[in-house]
Amino acid sequence: QVQLVESGGGLVQAGGSLRLSCTASGRTLSRYAMGWFRQAPGKEREFVAAIASSAISTYYADSVKGRFTIFRDNAMNTVYLHMNSLKPEDTGVYYCAGKDIPYGLRSTVSGYDYWGQGTQVTVSS
Repeated sequence: QVQLVESGGGLVQAGGSLRLSCTASGRTLSRYAMGWFRQAPGKEREFVAAIASSAISTYYADSVKGRFTIFRDNAMNTVYLHMNSLKPEDTGVYYCAGKDIPYGLRSTVSGYDYWGQGTQVTVSS
């Protein structure tokens, strides 16, 4: 079983940048498709970005396309979400998630088996 721990959240002004990290223990991440999700207060958890185990494929929610980049370093057992041009509506708890599949990626909450505890991102206007 893999354990996921997010870090890198914080308070940033609109237009700023943050880089989130998700580090795994217990298993190597190289066989896992990974995703980032976020949840704002009173709202459902929503998909942000996903990356295949090989990193060949990535997929983004329309709301973050062109501003966020998901990438991974399998040697470091870490997946990243680099966020540029942040907006107040990007505020929420950001979660990383993993699915043990050799190909493809997932963009739904139910598509993942393992989750981190989340890291808070707050974007002030």
